[in-house]
Amino acid sequence: MHLSFQRLTRILGALILTFASLHTARADQVQVAVAANFTAPMQDIAALFAKDTGHKAELSFGSTGKFYAQITHGAPFDVFLSADDKTAGRLVSDGKAIGTSLIPYALGSLVLWSPTEGLVDKDGKVLATGNFAHLAVANPKLAPYGAAALQTLGKLGLADKLQPKIVMGENIAQTYQFVHTGNAQLGFVALSQVMKDGRIAQGSAWRVPAEMHSPIRQDAVLLERGKDNPAAAALMQYLKSDAARAVIQSYGYGIIE
Repeated sequence: MHLSFQRLTRILGALILTFASLHTARADQVQVAVAANFTAPMQDIAALFAKDTGHKAELSFGSTGKFYAQITHGAPFDVFLSADDKTAGRLVSDGKAIGTSLIPYALGSLVLWSPTEGLVDKDGKVLATGNFAHLAVANPKLAPYGAAALQTLGKLGLADKLQPKIVMGENIAQTYQFVHTGNAQLGFVALSQVMKDGRIAQGSAWRVPAEMHSPIRQDAVLLERGKDNPAAAALMQYLKSDAARAVIQSYGYGIIE
C-alpha cells in the first residue's frame, strides 16, 4: 500500500509533535540559590544547561548567610551554591541537604578594585596611603568574601586604621555596586565581578594573594527538597562538566579536583 504525500506529511507531523511533547515532559525545573559572587558565571552555565539538557534552572542570587537562614526556614530551593566551604556542610548537618551530593565547584579570588584608572596599584599599596574616602567591604558575617577582605586588612596591619572608611555591603553584589556607582572609591570584590575575557575589564585592581586570607572554596549541595527532582540531580552533575568548568575558569575562578 502506498501512502499519499499528504498523508505521509500528516504522519510525520504527528510524530514530530509526539517527540516534542515527550521531550517537554522530561524537561524539569530546578530552583537554585546562588552566592552573589557567582552571578555572572551561573547565568552563563544555566543557559548552557538548558541548551544541553532541556532542563531550566531558575536562579536566585544573594548572600550565603541569608540563604542559609532562608533554607533552614523552608525556602523552596533545590540546589545551593555557597560562597564558602562551611555553609553547605552546615545544611547537611541540619538535615536540610544531602551529604553525598556535596561538591567543591570553584575556588574564588579576592580583588581590590576601583573603576578609576590608576587608583589601585598592582601591589595594593593604596590601602596604606588612605588617600580615599570610602572602602567597600561585604558583611563578613554573611559573605565569605567580606571575611577574606577583613583578614587581608588584618595581615596588612590596616584593619584599625581603615575601619572609619569602611562601608559595608550586605553581600558581594551590593559591595560591587557601592564601588561601581562611586559611593566608595574602591572596594574588595570578587575577581569574577570585574574580569572579562581573562583581564580586568575596567579601572584598576590588585589581585589579593591567596596567602593573605583563608581559601575561598565554594561548595554546592543538593537540598532535601530537590532530592527527587531530575533537573536538580542533572545540574549537580553539570557543574562538574567540561562546559561548566570552562565558564568557571573564564571568570577567574580556580577548579578543585
